[in-house]
Amino acid sequence: MFTAKRSWNDAVKHGRMGYHVIDPDELPVEPERPSDMRYVSEAAGLEHLGLRIYTVEPGEEIPLSGMHYHDEQEEVFYVREGTLSIETPDRTYDVDAGRFFVAEPGSAHRAHVPADADEAASAIGMGAPPQSDGHSYER
Repeated sequence: MFTAKRSWNDAVKHGRMGYHVIDPDELPVEPERPSDMRYVSEAAGLEHLGLRIYTVEPGEEIPLSGMHYHDEQEEVFYVREGTLSIETPDRTYDVDAGRFFVAEPGSAHRAHVPADADEAASAIGMGAPPQSDGHSYER
């Protein structure tokens, strides 16, 4: 598999290009999560990017820790369907399908679908570097 530790030329020279086609519906749902979450990055063996797909029903949220922030990780959500609400200390952003929400390191946020919403949201979550550096945010 091609990684950042090996150059593109080295990968081509040694025939080690890496490609993956992954059907997220075939990935297992992570247990004990507040919403349906599937790890794409683990299925592909990615080392430098966390990549997940979520289905969030009304009344559910994405994080285990509620509102949180990351020391180093940049976190991005791309909403595929529905509307994902992202609460921050200053306001709540309603992110519609076809839009991105970006949280820089140190920026507290909580992604969820309000209980009174009419439909679920489907989103792709990306984080780099792919580490568990989230901390609960207390107001």
